[in-house]
This record gives sequence, structure tokens and C-alpha cells, in this order.
Amino acid sequence: IWYDLIYPGDILTVPDKDPTTTAHTTTLASRGSARPSSQEVELLAQMIMAEAEGEPYEGKVAVGAVIINRLEDPAFPKTLTGVLYDTDAFEAVLNGSFYAKQPDQDSIRAATDALSGVDPTGGALYFYNPSTAWSPWVFSRPVVGQIGNHIFAK
Repeated sequence: IWYDLIYPGDILTVPDKDPTTTAHTTTLASRGSARPSSQEVELLAQMIMAEAEGEPYEGKVAVGAVIINRLEDPAFPKTLTGVLYDTDAFEAVLNGSFYAKQPDQDSIRAATDALSGVDPTGGALYFYNPSTAWSPWVFSRPVVGQIGNHIFAK
């Protein structure tokens, strides 16, 4: 891991020395499979606040859903902290605004909805603001829709 934060409920996986042994990881309790911890809700809400402040409520839920969708996709880390702190994954982590934001009630409610399985994006794995995004790669992703100022893509 490249970050030094471990939250209550996180699981640290240390691979065996034997490369033939498969390391086990666990995913966040999501999509209604189990009740998420208050720390998981708070952390997701903090990212929603940092990435979607000023967006409509549906856009906040959509940002949360993208994060949950990444948890369920084999190409991404399998823990919430792993997804949130994945290298270059979220502008709010890169510019520090994630650390400065305290989630408001809308962001907490949006996090709870996303963790409960609400996904207005239909399975999107990415989102970006076309006014500020600069990566040609993200522009190459298939667009599934737009909510507020964010484009959602797979």
C-alpha cells in the first residue's frame, strides 16, 4: 500500500511468501449484501462531498455508485480505501480537497443510497467534468450518460 491510513473495519492483506498461494481480500459491504459500517459511510460521503459538491443529489449518488462499481470490478482494488486512494483515481485526493471536506447531510444520504445499491449510472466506472478533464484516455471511454456537470462512462 502507498498510503498509511487504516480505518476501523479495514482489512490489511499480507500475501504469503509462497507465490502460488492466493491472497484473500474482502470487499466493502455494499449493494445491500450487508450493513456498511459508519466509517465506510463517512469515508464515501467525504469523497462524494469533495468530488460532487454543488451537483444535484442524483449526481452525488452517481459519484458514490461509481466508487461502489469499482469495488465490484476485478480491475480495481477490493477495499473502499484502496479504491479511494488508488493512484491518480480521484482529483480530490490529488489536490487535497478530499482531506479538507466534511460531508454534508446530502453527501451522507447519497453515500447511504449508493451503498444500498442505487446506481443512476447503470454501472459506470468513471466520471469526469468535461470542462476540466484533460486526459485523452478518459475521453475514449464509452459514455453512459450525464448528470449535472459530470459525464459517466464505462
